[in-house]
Amino acid sequence: MQKRAGYTFGNRKEGMNMILRGKNAVITGAGRGIGRATVECFARNGANVWACARKRDSAFEDDMRQLARKYSVSMWPVYFDVTEENQIKHAVQSIRRQKLNIDVLVNMAGIVEESTTFQMTSMDKMKHLFNTNFFAVTLLTQYISRLMVRQNSGSIVNIASIAGLDGEPAQYEYATSKAAVVGATKHLARELAPNHIRVNAVAPGIIETEMGEKIEDNLRERVLGKVIMGRMGKPSEVADVAAFLASDYASYMTGQIIRVDGGM
Repeated sequence: MQKRAGYTFGNRKEGMNMILRGKNAVITGAGRGIGRATVECFARNGANVWACARKRDSAFEDDMRQLARKYSVSMWPVYFDVTEENQIKHAVQSIRRQKLNIDVLVNMAGIVEESTTFQMTSMDKMKHLFNTNFFAVTLLTQYISRLMVRQNSGSIVNIASIAGLDGEPAQYEYATSKAAVVGATKHLARELAPNHIRVNAVAPGIIETEMGEKIEDNLRERVLGKVIMGRMGKPSEVADVAAFLASDYASYMTGQIIRVDGGM
């Protein structure tokens, strides 16, 4: 695990409509796709962000510095592999040393593999998907939720998928790993509600990301044929919903799985 110095620039103007003003958020998968869009969305809405990525990268750090300057918030790059328990533990320890409330956790990091049939899916592939898409989410949420329990507040936003609800567009191991996230979201909402911690999830449909591009062409066209809006979603459209769920505007929402799928 590596943590870099944070970036803070100026003060936002009063009166701007920022639904996350003054909140501190941990966001995984921050380097690209929906994760990168979510970091910017949170910053634009006034949140300070621990932007978590797998490996130290100068381009990523420059990007975070620019976002901090553009939106006058604090950005703290944090590096760890979400599948490595010791790295997660050390990352959380480094965040704790800043002695700030962790108001929001967004479990964004996830992967999808090349499509295969169920009969041809190896157990190694299954374990790899579950380690990243479910067990990593579980472990990081355990560490962060303990801190949220102590402060008696918090909002956790998981990234599920319509695949976890409908079974497509996805292969077996991806769909089941995201279904596990759906189940975990509903369970944790019940368990953590007495501590004033809300737990919700966003279930994106087919989105314009590298992951979305891995879907086979014929499957992509078949799925798009079911989308009444007739197009793929944008990462920013998922990020906006995650920001809403993290904010006080969703203060009476927990245990919900919000589809962002263009009306499938």
